[in-house]
Amino acid sequence: MLRIPHRTANPRRTSKIYPLKGSVCLAKFKRFSVKQKTVLTWWKTERYKKCDAIICDGAVRSGKTLCTSLSFAAWATANFNGGNFAICGKTVTSVRRNLVVPLLSALRGLGFSCEEKVSGGYADISAGGRSNRFYFFGGRDEGSAALIQGITLCGALLDEVALMPRSFVEQAIARCSVENSKLWFSCNPSYPYHWFYREWILKAREKNALYLHFTMDDNPSLSAAVRERYRRLYSGVFYERFILGKWVAAEGLVYPMFSEEKHIAKILPESFEAYAVSCDYGTVNPSSFGLWGRSGEVWYRISEYYYSSKREGMSRTDEEHYGGLRQLIGGRRVLGVIVDPSAASFIECIRRHGEFPVLPAKNDVVSGIRRCSDALRDKRLMFSESCADTLREFSLYRWDESRGGDVPIKENDHAMDDMRYFVTSAFFRGEGGGFWAGSVTRS
Repeated sequence: MLRIPHRTANPRRTSKIYPLKGSVCLAKFKRFSVKQKTVLTWWKTERYKKCDAIICDGAVRSGKTLCTSLSFAAWATANFNGGNFAICGKTVTSVRRNLVVPLLSALRGLGFSCEEKVSGGYADISAGGRSNRFYFFGGRDEGSAALIQGITLCGALLDEVALMPRSFVEQAIARCSVENSKLWFSCNPSYPYHWFYREWILKAREKNALYLHFTMDDNPSLSAAVRERYRRLYSGVFYERFILGKWVAAEGLVYPMFSEEKHIAKILPESFEAYAVSCDYGTVNPSSFGLWGRSGEVWYRISEYYYSSKREGMSRTDEEHYGGLRQLIGGRRVLGVIVDPSAASFIECIRRHGEFPVLPAKNDVVSGIRRCSDALRDKRLMFSESCADTLREFSLYRWDESRGGDVPIKENDHAMDDMRYFVTSAFFRGEGGGFWAGSVTRS
Protein backbone atom coordinates (compact mmCIF):
# COMPACT_ATOMS: atom_id res chain seq x y z
CA MET A 1 0.00 0.00 0.00
CA LEU A 2 1.04 3.58 -0.69
CA ARG A 3 0.73 6.06 2.15
CA ILE A 4 -0.70 9.33 0.74
CA PRO A 5 -0.95 12.45 2.91
CA HIS A 6 -4.51 13.28 3.89
CA ARG A 7 -5.23 16.87 2.86
CA THR A 8 -6.52 18.96 5.76
CA ALA A 9 -6.02 22.41 7.21
CA ASN A 10 -3.63 20.87 9.75
CA PRO A 11 -0.35 19.95 8.01
CA ARG A 12 0.75 17.84 10.98
CA ARG A 13 -2.16 15.45 10.74
CA THR A 14 -1.05 11.88 10.21
CA SER A 15 -1.22 10.22 6.83
CA LYS A 16 -4.18 8.26 5.62
CA ILE A 17 -3.61 4.95 3.86
CA TYR A 18 -5.21 4.45 0.41
CA PRO A 19 -4.98 1.15 -1.44
CA LEU A 20 -4.30 2.99 -4.76
CA LYS A 21 -6.77 1.19 -6.95
CA GLY A 22 -9.81 2.22 -8.95
CA SER A 23 -11.84 3.05 -5.87
CA VAL A 24 -9.49 5.93 -5.02
CA CYS A 25 -10.33 7.66 -8.28
CA LEU A 26 -13.98 6.77 -7.96
CA ALA A 27 -14.05 8.69 -4.70
CA LYS A 28 -12.57 11.80 -6.28
CA PHE A 29 -13.76 11.74 -9.89
CA LYS A 30 -16.68 10.58 -11.97
CA ARG A 31 -17.16 6.87 -12.38
CA PHE A 32 -14.70 4.96 -14.54
CA SER A 33 -15.36 2.28 -17.14
CA VAL A 34 -13.98 -1.25 -16.94
CA LYS A 35 -11.15 -0.45 -19.35
CA GLN A 36 -10.27 2.74 -17.52
CA LYS A 37 -10.11 0.83 -14.24
CA THR A 38 -7.83 -1.70 -15.92
CA VAL A 39 -5.48 1.11 -16.98
CA LEU A 40 -5.49 2.51 -13.46
CA THR A 41 -4.65 -0.79 -11.78
CA TRP A 42 -2.91 -3.09 -14.30
CA TRP A 43 0.54 -2.68 -12.75
CA LYS A 44 -0.62 -4.16 -9.41
CA THR A 45 -3.07 -6.86 -10.51
CA GLU A 46 -1.96 -10.49 -10.62
CA ARG A 47 -3.09 -10.89 -14.23
CA TYR A 48 -1.09 -8.03 -15.77
CA LYS A 49 1.58 -6.82 -13.34
CA LYS A 50 4.32 -8.81 -15.06
CA CYS A 51 3.75 -6.95 -18.33
CA ASP A 52 6.53 -4.57 -19.37
CA ALA A 53 4.25 -2.06 -21.08
CA ILE A 54 0.67 -0.96 -21.66
CA ILE A 55 -0.69 0.30 -25.00
CA CYS A 56 -3.96 2.23 -25.17
CA ASP A 57 -5.27 3.22 -28.60
CA GLY A 58 -8.64 4.09 -30.08
CA ALA A 59 -11.15 6.89 -30.54
CA VAL A 60 -10.77 10.50 -29.50
CA ARG A 61 -12.32 11.48 -26.16
CA SER A 62 -12.34 7.88 -24.99
CA GLY A 63 -10.66 8.66 -21.65
CA LYS A 64 -7.20 7.29 -22.40
CA THR A 65 -5.05 10.28 -21.49
CA LEU A 66 -6.15 11.06 -17.92
CA CYS A 67 -6.22 7.40 -16.90
CA THR A 68 -2.79 6.60 -18.30
CA SER A 69 -1.18 9.66 -16.72
CA LEU A 70 -2.83 9.11 -13.31
CA SER A 71 -1.87 5.45 -13.31
CA PHE A 72 1.68 6.23 -14.46
CA ALA A 73 2.23 8.68 -11.58
CA ALA A 74 0.67 6.32 -9.02
CA TRP A 75 2.76 3.38 -10.22
CA ALA A 76 5.95 5.45 -10.11
CA THR A 77 5.23 6.67 -6.57
CA ALA A 78 4.30 3.21 -5.33
CA ASN A 79 7.44 1.57 -6.68
CA PHE A 80 10.27 4.12 -6.71
CA ASN A 81 11.80 6.87 -4.62
CA GLY A 82 14.23 9.38 -6.10
CA GLY A 83 13.72 8.05 -9.63
CA ASN A 84 13.62 9.85 -12.96
CA PHE A 85 10.70 9.43 -15.36
CA ALA A 86 9.74 10.84 -18.75
CA ILE A 87 6.40 12.23 -19.93
CA CYS A 88 6.55 12.59 -23.71
CA GLY A 89 4.30 14.15 -26.33
CA LYS A 90 4.60 15.72 -29.79
CA THR A 91 5.89 18.96 -28.23
CA VAL A 92 6.69 20.10 -24.69
CA THR A 93 3.84 22.61 -25.02
CA SER A 94 1.34 19.86 -25.82
CA VAL A 95 2.74 17.72 -22.99
CA ARG A 96 2.08 20.47 -20.46
CA ARG A 97 -1.33 21.39 -21.86
CA ASN A 98 -2.72 17.91 -22.44
CA LEU A 99 -1.00 15.92 -19.70
CA VAL A 100 0.91 17.77 -17.01
CA VAL A 101 -1.55 20.51 -16.04
CA PRO A 102 -4.60 18.21 -15.64
CA LEU A 103 -2.47 15.46 -14.08
CA LEU A 104 -0.95 17.65 -11.38
CA SER A 105 -4.36 19.12 -10.58
CA ALA A 106 -5.84 15.63 -10.20
CA LEU A 107 -2.93 14.39 -8.09
CA ARG A 108 -3.17 17.34 -5.72
CA GLY A 109 -6.83 16.49 -5.26
CA LEU A 110 -5.75 13.00 -4.21
CA GLY A 111 -3.25 14.34 -1.64
CA PHE A 112 -0.03 14.23 -3.63
CA SER A 113 2.47 17.07 -3.38
CA CYS A 114 3.34 18.39 -6.84
CA GLU A 115 5.89 21.06 -7.73
CA GLU A 116 6.40 21.99 -11.37
CA LYS A 117 9.56 23.71 -12.58
CA VAL A 118 8.48 25.10 -15.96
CA SER A 119 11.91 26.57 -16.78
CA GLY A 120 13.55 23.22 -16.02
CA GLY A 121 10.99 21.16 -17.90
CA TYR A 122 10.10 18.82 -15.05
CA ALA A 123 7.81 18.28 -12.07
CA ASP A 124 8.51 16.67 -8.69
CA ILE A 125 5.68 14.45 -7.46
CA SER A 126 5.67 13.23 -3.86
CA ALA A 127 3.47 11.15 -1.56
CA GLY A 128 3.95 8.85 1.42
CA GLY A 129 7.53 9.97 1.97
CA ARG A 130 8.53 9.20 -1.64
CA SER A 131 9.46 11.71 -4.31
CA ASN A 132 10.25 11.28 -8.01
CA ARG A 133 11.09 13.64 -10.85
CA PHE A 134 9.13 13.64 -14.13
CA TYR A 135 10.85 15.27 -17.12
CA PHE A 136 8.88 16.58 -20.11
CA PHE A 137 10.04 15.80 -23.66
CA GLY A 138 8.73 16.65 -27.12
CA GLY A 139 9.17 14.17 -29.96
CA ARG A 140 8.59 16.59 -32.83
CA ASP A 141 11.07 15.30 -35.43
CA GLU A 142 14.09 13.07 -36.02
CA GLY A 143 16.36 15.49 -34.17
CA SER A 144 14.30 15.12 -30.99
CA ALA A 145 15.97 11.80 -30.13
CA ALA A 146 19.04 13.72 -29.02
CA LEU A 147 16.99 15.56 -26.36
CA ILE A 148 16.30 12.41 -24.38
CA GLN A 149 19.59 10.66 -25.06
CA GLY A 150 21.80 10.04 -22.03
CA ILE A 151 19.23 10.14 -19.24
CA THR A 152 18.49 7.01 -17.18
CA LEU A 153 14.77 6.45 -16.59
CA CYS A 154 12.63 4.23 -14.41
CA GLY A 155 9.73 4.54 -16.83
CA ALA A 156 8.28 6.58 -19.69
CA LEU A 157 4.81 7.67 -20.73
CA LEU A 158 4.45 8.48 -24.44
CA ASP A 159 1.19 10.21 -25.30
CA GLU A 160 0.12 10.34 -28.98
CA VAL A 161 3.01 8.05 -29.78
CA ALA A 162 1.85 7.62 -33.39
CA LEU A 163 2.76 11.28 -34.01
CA MET A 164 6.36 10.83 -32.88
CA PRO A 165 9.29 9.71 -35.06
CA ARG A 166 10.44 6.18 -34.48
CA SER A 167 13.97 7.31 -33.55
CA PHE A 168 12.64 9.36 -30.62
CA VAL A 169 10.38 6.57 -29.33
CA GLU A 170 13.12 3.97 -29.52
CA GLN A 171 15.55 6.28 -27.74
CA ALA A 172 12.99 6.81 -24.96
CA ILE A 173 12.53 3.05 -24.66
CA ALA A 174 16.30 2.54 -24.50
CA ARG A 175 16.55 5.04 -21.61
CA CYS A 176 14.30 2.86 -19.39
CA SER A 177 17.07 0.62 -18.09
CA VAL A 178 16.28 0.62 -14.35
CA GLU A 179 15.13 -2.69 -12.88
CA ASN A 180 11.30 -3.08 -13.02
CA SER A 181 10.88 -0.10 -15.35
CA LYS A 182 7.75 -0.01 -17.50
CA LEU A 183 6.48 1.76 -20.64
CA TRP A 184 3.14 3.48 -21.22
CA PHE A 185 1.81 4.27 -24.69
CA SER A 186 -1.38 5.98 -25.85
CA CYS A 187 -2.47 7.20 -29.28
CA ASN A 188 -5.23 7.66 -31.80
CA PRO A 189 -4.96 5.37 -34.86
CA SER A 190 -3.11 6.27 -38.03
CA TYR A 191 -2.62 4.26 -41.23
CA PRO A 192 -2.20 0.46 -40.96
CA TYR A 193 1.43 0.45 -42.14
CA HIS A 194 2.50 2.84 -39.40
CA TRP A 195 5.59 1.50 -37.69
CA PHE A 196 4.09 1.63 -34.20
CA TYR A 197 1.02 -0.33 -35.26
CA ARG A 198 3.17 -2.97 -36.98
CA GLU A 199 5.90 -3.23 -34.35
CA TRP A 200 3.97 -2.76 -31.10
CA ILE A 201 0.22 -3.20 -31.43
CA LEU A 202 0.35 -6.24 -33.72
CA LYS A 203 3.21 -7.64 -31.62
CA ALA A 204 1.88 -6.71 -28.19
CA ARG A 205 2.13 -10.26 -26.85
CA GLU A 206 5.64 -10.65 -28.22
CA LYS A 207 6.60 -7.35 -26.54
CA ASN A 208 4.99 -8.50 -23.26
CA ALA A 209 2.62 -5.53 -23.45
CA LEU A 210 -1.00 -5.19 -22.35
CA TYR A 211 -3.03 -3.82 -25.28
CA LEU A 212 -6.38 -2.06 -24.70
CA HIS A 213 -8.53 -0.62 -27.49
CA PHE A 214 -10.85 2.26 -26.53
CA THR A 215 -14.03 3.72 -28.00
CA MET A 216 -16.00 6.74 -26.78
CA ASP A 217 -18.32 4.30 -25.01
CA ASP A 218 -15.40 3.54 -22.68
CA ASN A 219 -15.58 7.09 -21.31
CA PRO A 220 -18.67 7.31 -19.06
CA SER A 221 -18.11 11.03 -18.46
CA LEU A 222 -19.28 11.77 -22.03
CA SER A 223 -23.00 12.36 -22.47
CA ALA A 224 -24.88 10.95 -25.45
CA ALA A 225 -25.17 14.47 -26.88
CA VAL A 226 -21.41 15.06 -26.69
CA ARG A 227 -20.69 11.71 -28.32
CA GLU A 228 -23.05 12.54 -31.15
CA ARG A 229 -21.40 15.93 -31.60
CA TYR A 230 -17.99 14.31 -31.95
CA ARG A 231 -19.38 11.86 -34.48
CA ARG A 232 -20.46 14.85 -36.58
CA LEU A 233 -17.00 16.43 -36.45
CA TYR A 234 -15.25 13.94 -38.74
CA SER A 235 -15.84 12.30 -42.10
CA GLY A 236 -14.20 9.74 -44.37
CA VAL A 237 -11.01 8.09 -43.18
CA PHE A 238 -10.79 10.47 -40.20
CA TYR A 239 -14.19 9.28 -38.96
CA GLU A 240 -12.99 5.69 -39.08
CA ARG A 241 -9.83 6.54 -37.17
CA PHE A 242 -10.94 9.11 -34.61
CA ILE A 243 -14.50 7.89 -33.95
CA LEU A 244 -14.39 4.16 -34.73
CA GLY A 245 -10.76 3.87 -33.63
CA LYS A 246 -9.59 1.89 -36.66
CA TRP A 247 -6.11 1.80 -38.17
CA VAL A 248 -7.30 2.26 -41.76
CA ALA A 249 -5.62 3.39 -44.95
CA ALA A 250 -6.49 6.59 -46.73
CA GLU A 251 -7.52 5.49 -50.20
CA GLY A 252 -9.54 6.68 -53.17
CA LEU A 253 -10.58 10.29 -53.54
CA VAL A 254 -9.18 12.64 -50.90
CA TYR A 255 -12.49 14.56 -50.76
CA PRO A 256 -15.25 11.99 -51.45
CA MET A 257 -17.75 14.26 -49.66
CA PHE A 258 -17.47 16.93 -52.36
CA SER A 259 -20.61 17.12 -54.47
CA GLU A 260 -21.43 19.41 -57.37
CA GLU A 261 -25.03 19.55 -56.16
CA LYS A 262 -24.03 20.58 -52.62
CA HIS A 263 -20.92 22.69 -53.14
CA ILE A 264 -21.30 24.60 -56.39
CA ALA A 265 -23.10 27.92 -56.01
CA LYS A 266 -25.16 28.57 -59.15
CA ILE A 267 -25.68 32.15 -57.97
CA LEU A 268 -23.16 33.91 -55.75
CA PRO A 269 -24.23 36.29 -52.96
CA GLU A 270 -24.62 39.90 -54.09
CA SER A 271 -22.04 41.12 -51.56
CA PHE A 272 -19.36 39.73 -49.25
CA GLU A 273 -18.26 40.82 -45.79
CA ALA A 274 -14.56 40.02 -46.29
CA TYR A 275 -12.13 38.80 -48.94
CA ALA A 276 -8.91 36.78 -48.92
CA VAL A 277 -6.64 35.08 -51.47
CA SER A 278 -4.75 31.79 -51.26
CA CYS A 279 -1.84 30.91 -53.56
CA ASP A 280 -0.05 27.71 -54.53
CA TYR A 281 2.91 28.96 -56.53
CA GLY A 282 4.74 27.05 -59.25
CA THR A 283 7.22 27.67 -62.04
CA VAL A 284 7.35 24.31 -63.81
CA ASN A 285 4.19 23.19 -62.00
CA PRO A 286 0.95 25.20 -62.28
CA SER A 287 0.25 28.23 -60.10
CA SER A 288 -3.20 28.37 -58.54
CA PHE A 289 -4.63 31.44 -56.80
CA GLY A 290 -8.13 31.51 -55.29
CA LEU A 291 -10.19 34.59 -54.40
CA TRP A 292 -12.43 33.90 -51.40
CA GLY A 293 -15.38 35.93 -50.11
CA ARG A 294 -17.23 35.48 -46.82
CA SER A 295 -21.01 35.71 -46.63
CA GLY A 296 -22.35 34.85 -43.17
CA GLU A 297 -20.68 31.63 -42.02
CA VAL A 298 -19.73 30.47 -45.54
CA TRP A 299 -16.63 31.23 -47.60
CA TYR A 300 -17.10 31.21 -51.37
CA ARG A 301 -14.34 30.67 -53.92
CA ILE A 302 -15.47 33.47 -56.17
CA SER A 303 -12.89 33.16 -58.95
CA GLU A 304 -9.42 31.83 -59.56
CA TYR A 305 -6.17 32.33 -61.45
CA TYR A 306 -4.71 29.03 -62.68
CA TYR A 307 -1.67 29.10 -64.92
CA SER A 308 0.03 25.96 -66.23
CA SER A 309 3.24 26.54 -68.19
CA LYS A 310 2.87 23.11 -69.77
CA ARG A 311 -0.65 23.90 -70.94
CA GLU A 312 0.19 27.42 -72.12
CA GLY A 313 3.56 26.56 -73.66
CA MET A 314 5.58 29.18 -71.73
CA SER A 315 6.47 30.00 -68.13
CA ARG A 316 5.80 33.23 -66.26
CA THR A 317 7.97 35.33 -63.97
CA ASP A 318 7.11 36.41 -60.43
CA GLU A 319 6.09 39.82 -61.76
CA GLU A 320 3.79 38.28 -64.36
CA HIS A 321 2.16 36.09 -61.71
CA TYR A 322 1.81 39.18 -59.52
CA GLY A 323 -0.03 40.85 -62.38
CA GLY A 324 -2.40 37.90 -62.41
CA LEU A 325 -2.88 38.25 -58.64
CA ARG A 326 -3.75 41.95 -58.99
CA GLN A 327 -6.23 41.19 -61.75
CA LEU A 328 -7.84 38.46 -59.61
CA ILE A 329 -8.26 40.81 -56.63
CA GLY A 330 -9.57 43.56 -58.88
CA GLY A 331 -9.44 46.46 -56.45
CA ARG A 332 -11.04 44.61 -53.53
CA ARG A 333 -9.62 45.12 -50.03
CA VAL A 334 -8.34 41.68 -48.95
CA LEU A 335 -7.56 40.55 -45.43
CA GLY A 336 -4.47 38.80 -46.67
CA VAL A 337 -2.75 36.83 -49.43
CA ILE A 338 -1.82 33.37 -48.10
CA VAL A 339 1.10 31.93 -50.06
CA ASP A 340 2.80 28.54 -50.36
CA PRO A 341 5.61 28.84 -47.75
CA SER A 342 8.22 27.47 -50.20
CA ALA A 343 7.56 30.32 -52.66
CA ALA A 344 10.00 32.73 -51.02
CA SER A 345 10.62 34.78 -54.17
CA PHE A 346 6.92 35.32 -54.83
CA ILE A 347 6.28 36.24 -51.18
CA GLU A 348 9.08 38.82 -51.48
CA CYS A 349 7.58 40.08 -54.74
CA ILE A 350 4.20 40.72 -53.06
CA ARG A 351 5.88 42.42 -50.09
CA ARG A 352 7.99 44.60 -52.34
CA HIS A 353 4.91 46.01 -54.07
CA GLY A 354 3.32 46.75 -50.69
CA GLU A 355 -0.27 46.55 -51.95
CA PHE A 356 -1.50 43.47 -50.08
CA PRO A 357 -0.80 41.87 -46.68
CA VAL A 358 1.01 38.57 -47.20
CA LEU A 359 1.08 35.50 -44.95
CA PRO A 360 3.19 32.33 -45.50
CA ALA A 361 0.81 29.38 -45.34
CA LYS A 362 0.85 26.55 -42.83
CA ASN A 363 1.67 23.34 -44.63
CA ASP A 364 0.62 20.39 -42.45
CA VAL A 365 -0.88 18.28 -45.24
CA VAL A 366 -2.89 15.65 -43.36
CA SER A 367 -4.23 18.06 -40.74
CA GLY A 368 -5.13 20.52 -43.50
CA ILE A 369 -6.95 17.86 -45.51
CA ARG A 370 -8.94 16.85 -42.45
CA ARG A 371 -9.98 20.43 -41.79
CA CYS A 372 -10.94 20.95 -45.43
CA SER A 373 -12.99 17.76 -45.21
CA ASP A 374 -14.79 19.11 -42.15
CA ALA A 375 -15.48 22.43 -43.90
CA LEU A 376 -16.84 20.69 -46.99
CA ARG A 377 -19.00 18.37 -44.91
CA ASP A 378 -20.48 21.34 -43.05
CA LYS A 379 -20.93 23.32 -46.31
CA ARG A 380 -18.74 26.13 -45.02
CA LEU A 381 -16.90 26.13 -48.36
CA MET A 382 -18.73 26.81 -51.63
CA PHE A 383 -17.43 27.27 -55.17
CA SER A 384 -18.36 29.35 -58.17
CA GLU A 385 -19.01 27.51 -61.44
CA SER A 386 -16.23 29.64 -62.94
CA CYS A 387 -13.56 27.84 -60.85
CA ALA A 388 -13.13 25.15 -63.48
CA ASP A 389 -9.66 23.92 -62.47
CA THR A 390 -10.67 23.54 -58.81
CA LEU A 391 -13.73 21.52 -59.79
CA ARG A 392 -11.59 19.39 -62.12
CA GLU A 393 -9.04 18.65 -59.39
CA PHE A 394 -11.73 17.60 -56.91
CA SER A 395 -12.51 14.66 -59.21
CA LEU A 396 -8.83 13.69 -59.64
CA TYR A 397 -7.15 14.37 -56.28
CA ARG A 398 -6.46 10.94 -54.76
CA TRP A 399 -4.47 9.23 -52.01
CA ASP A 400 -1.25 7.50 -53.05
CA GLU A 401 -1.98 3.95 -51.92
CA SER A 402 1.40 2.70 -53.18
CA ARG A 403 3.28 4.66 -50.51
CA GLY A 404 1.49 3.04 -47.55
CA GLY A 405 0.74 6.26 -45.72
CA ASP A 406 -1.34 9.44 -45.67
CA VAL A 407 0.19 10.93 -48.79
CA PRO A 408 -1.84 12.39 -51.67
CA ILE A 409 -0.60 11.85 -55.21
CA LYS A 410 1.37 14.91 -56.30
CA GLU A 411 -0.74 15.47 -59.40
CA ASN A 412 -3.85 17.57 -59.93
CA ASP A 413 -3.26 19.09 -56.50
CA HIS A 414 -2.49 22.78 -57.04
CA ALA A 415 -5.96 24.24 -56.46
CA MET A 416 -6.37 21.64 -53.70
CA ASP A 417 -3.20 22.93 -52.06
CA ASP A 418 -4.21 26.58 -52.22
CA MET A 419 -7.63 25.69 -50.76
CA ARG A 420 -5.87 23.87 -47.92
CA TYR A 421 -3.61 26.86 -47.26
CA PHE A 422 -6.69 29.06 -47.02
CA VAL A 423 -8.51 26.84 -44.54
CA THR A 424 -5.59 26.05 -42.24
CA SER A 425 -3.59 29.26 -42.29
CA ALA A 426 -6.04 32.04 -41.68
CA PHE A 427 -9.64 31.08 -41.27
CA PHE A 428 -10.18 27.81 -39.43
CA ARG A 429 -10.85 28.00 -35.70
CA GLY A 430 -10.12 24.62 -34.11
CA GLU A 431 -11.93 21.32 -34.21
CA GLY A 432 -15.55 21.74 -35.15
CA GLY A 433 -15.30 25.52 -34.99
CA GLY A 434 -16.20 28.08 -37.58
CA PHE A 435 -14.17 30.43 -39.69
CA TRP A 436 -12.78 33.70 -38.45
CA ALA A 437 -11.59 36.74 -40.30
CA GLY A 438 -8.26 37.62 -38.74
CA SER A 439 -6.07 40.56 -39.60
CA VAL A 440 -2.69 40.15 -41.22
CA THR A 441 0.04 42.71 -40.67
CA ARG A 442 1.39 44.42 -43.76
CA SER A 443 5.11 44.09 -44.33
